[in-house]
Amino acid sequence: MGGCAEVKFILAILSLFLSFQASAKIIPVGSRQQFKTVTAGIQAAAVGDTVLVDAGYYKEKNLQILKSIVLIGINYPVLDGENKYEIISIKADSVEVNGFKIIRSGHSSLVDLSGIKIYDSRNVTVKNNILKDTFFGIYVQNGLNCTIENNQVIAVGKGGEQQNGNGIHCWQSEGMRIIRNTVTGHRDGIYFEFVKNSIIWRNTSVKNVRYGLHFMFSNDDTYVSNVFENNGSGVSIMFSHRIKMFNNFFEENWGDAAYGILLKEISDGYMEGNYFSKNTSAIYMEGANRIEMRRNTFKNNGWALKIQASCSDVVLERNNFIGNTFDVGTNGSLVLNRFINNYWDKYEGYDLDKNKIGDIAYRPVSMFSMIVEKYPSAMILFRTFIVTLLDKTEKIMPTLTPENLKDQAPLMKKAF
Repeated sequence: MGGCAEVKFILAILSLFLSFQASAKIIPVGSRQQFKTVTAGIQAAAVGDTVLVDAGYYKEKNLQILKSIVLIGINYPVLDGENKYEIISIKADSVEVNGFKIIRSGHSSLVDLSGIKIYDSRNVTVKNNILKDTFFGIYVQNGLNCTIENNQVIAVGKGGEQQNGNGIHCWQSEGMRIIRNTVTGHRDGIYFEFVKNSIIWRNTSVKNVRYGLHFMFSNDDTYVSNVFENNGSGVSIMFSHRIKMFNNFFEENWGDAAYGILLKEISDGYMEGNYFSKNTSAIYMEGANRIEMRRNTFKNNGWALKIQASCSDVVLERNNFIGNTFDVGTNGSLVLNRFINNYWDKYEGYDLDKNKIGDIAYRPVSMFSMIVEKYPSAMILFRTFIVTLLDKTEKIMPTLTPENLKDQAPLMKKAF
């Protein structure tokens, strides 16, 4: 009897599923279709229907999606906001927007007008779209389990921070999946504020005005295999906890206040397999606690690592430091962090017992870097004989550099 009841239950569920599938319709939209406008197609659709939009040019002001439907474009139909309107506003759960070219949203200093905006909804998918010349690109407000995937978000010629919104902006959301998007020209490429338990994976964020990625008050998030290149100030992670960072590229972030990544007031983070190249400062840390950094590469940066005295319990293990002007800079003498088994290309020690670990400790903070930290104009003396003499003397008889900031077991060859 138990088995018969299970079969009946499964058949009932299958029947409901099939009846739902049979009731779902495709609503065609286009110049040769029954519905000439996207607005008309959306109004005609019932929950579960698909609105299929032919290629063409549509000026429809603000499209409001208030029910669970799928909106699909064929060959990238253009939705034009005429520099006045938010173009698509999603205010329902389980909506999908796929395959549109969305251009010329309105711009406002008072309202966050967007190409696509998700309001208080869950299980929404926005994918395979091109957004060009929008104020904010894709904006999620109080979203849950939403997916933003394979979109191109491009700002066009609007100038500085005040004239640009963010490319992908998420506020007070959870379970977000930001996957394989390309963002360029915006204020911040990707922005998270009060966002938790989310992943940012395989995105490219380049040439944005301020940050390639900006985290604020966001916990338990992970970002993996992203490229952050040639942004105004690189990446900023602030006032956040339990952030994991794997296999990301931070490159070509140059400027007086630029860095690959800023870690400010964060705790319990983990960084592994990241690559930092040609940044003014690869990592700038202030008020960072309990951060583990393993198997990262720092190559050809101004400073590989600037770690302020307010940081504690930071562990650097098995990282490679290659071709950096300065390996480590700091502003204090008390150091509560641990450096062990890193490779430093400036290490001049020896390995008499042939165990591939240096027999004497390496001090990555040079006297000249301490001087430059206080007096930046001193860089004019870089590579002069007097600087070399100062650094050699400091290594023999340390007086200014932090006594306990050293790698007790530096590697003789690259860590990986």
